[in-house]
Amino acid sequence: MRGQTYRTVSAASLLAGLLVLSSCGNEAGAFLDEGAFGDPTLNNTLVHSDPEQFAYNLATRFASEVNTTVNFEFNKSQLDQQARDILREQANWIRQFPEVRFRVYGHTDAVGSNSYNKSLGLRRANAVVSYLTTQGINRSRLEAVSSFGETQLVIMSQGPERQNRRTVTEVTGFVKRHPSVLDGKYAQIIYRDYIASAVPPTQLVGTSVDDFQSSGQ
Repeated sequence: MRGQTYRTVSAASLLAGLLVLSSCGNEAGAFLDEGAFGDPTLNNTLVHSDPEQFAYNLATRFASEVNTTVNFEFNKSQLDQQARDILREQANWIRQFPEVRFRVYGHTDAVGSNSYNKSLGLRRANAVVSYLTTQGINRSRLEAVSSFGETQLVIMSQGPERQNRRTVTEVTGFVKRHPSVLDGKYAQIIYRDYIASAVPPTQLVGTSVDDFQSSGQ
C-alpha cells in the first residue's frame, strides 16, 4: 500500500512539474540549452564571452522584429514616404542597443551596366545611413558598404523589378570601445532590453492631481 501511494504521489508530482515547465515563457531564455546537466551555465558563459554568436542572435532578432528592407524608384536613390517610415522603425530598434554596429547594403535591378548599378546601389545605402543619422543614430555605428549592385537579385529578371531596387540593414557586430563591450558582458545588452520590455505602458487616463486639488475632490 505504501509503495502504491508513493508511486501515485510521484506521478502527480511529475505531472505538476510538467505543467509548470510547459507554462514557462522563453523570451529571456530563448537561447538556453537545457539538453544536459551544466549546459545552462555553459551557455551563460558563452553569451557573456562570445561576441560572434551573440551578434548573430541579435541580428536574427533584428531581422524578425523590424522591416530591414527599403525599396526605391527606378534609377533613384531618394527616399519616399514609405522608406522613411521603415527607417524610423529601424532607428527606434537601433537606439535600444548603443553598443551595436549596423551595415547598410545597396542593391539595384538588372537594368544598366554593372559599374553604374554598383554606384547607384552605394548612393542608396548612403541615403539610408544619412537618414538614420537624422533619427539620432551615431554615424560611427553605421556603414554604407560598397554596393552589391545587380549581383543579388530578389526577383530573377532583367527588367526593372522594384523588389530588386533596395537596401538591407543588418547587424554586423559591436562598437569596440563601448564600456559594456570592453567588459565582455554581452548578455547585459539584451538583458537591459528585456527589463525595459517588461514595464507596461501606463493605463491611467483622466485628470491630474492638480485638477483634483483645485476642484476640492
